[in-house]
Amino acid sequence: MTITIHKNIPLVGKHNKPIVTDFYYNKELSKQPILIFCHGYKGFKNWGPWHLMLKQIAIEGYFVVAFNFSHNGGTIEQPIDFPDLDAFGNDNFSKQQDDLQAVIDQVIDPDFKFSSNTDPSKIFLMGHSRGGGVVTLKAASEPKITKIITLAGIASYHESLPSAEKIAQWKQKGVLYIENGRTKQQMPLYYQLFEDYQANKPQLNIATAAKKLTVPHLIIHGKQDSTVPFAKAALLHQWSKNSQLIALNTDHVFNAKHPWEDDQMPLALAQTTDHILNFLN
Repeated sequence: MTITIHKNIPLVGKHNKPIVTDFYYNKELSKQPILIFCHGYKGFKNWGPWHLMLKQIAIEGYFVVAFNFSHNGGTIEQPIDFPDLDAFGNDNFSKQQDDLQAVIDQVIDPDFKFSSNTDPSKIFLMGHSRGGGVVTLKAASEPKITKIITLAGIASYHESLPSAEKIAQWKQKGVLYIENGRTKQQMPLYYQLFEDYQANKPQLNIATAAKKLTVPHLIIHGKQDSTVPFAKAALLHQWSKNSQLIALNTDHVFNAKHPWEDDQMPLALAQTTDHILNFLN
């Protein structure tokens, strides 16, 4: 089956930076359910073999949308990696909610360019790692969402924040730097991220959101995940009443890496994709 892929289409959000988006779909099919994928922290839509997973989902009859958060550090010209570190430093959890809402609003708009191929009554969200937190929050507040999938998803933003001592230094200096292990860039985090979190704590509480969920929720997590321990998946499963938990013998990125040169997914990601399709179908 031939899948059409449109890459790096800029969508307009509310934060003065483009939301760079890819669409995967079958031109011949109308009324394809929409699946929107959110990348994680220091991630991007085309990291590693994500495109192979997303293409496989599209082959099964889904209209798949993958996007870079507006402040993830990528640009339209260079959507992979982080040429815009100032944007990265100015990202925060509320902006990510706004970006995802902008994508949802776009794909359900009657004037959406591909509206003849989509079914806006079936909107599924999928997120990896911190993107799992983004979709959990959104599904609790947006009634248009009908199913969600979290892959190695976080259970709290609070755990990713520095210690109280470091937060005091952060406030004083206005910025913290995190080294990117792969690119070796010193990536800034401006203090506004913490201020946003403090100002919007109730709306950014993943546990509260998960407990509110009534939609079907698939949780897939690696038992060897050293970034987000498997115990977090067990918590999500406990909170989210209509959830199903699948444990795999894999790591945080399902045995993938970036760059990914192969045209096949690693076995753990292929198994993950099969579980996703079983759940969606």
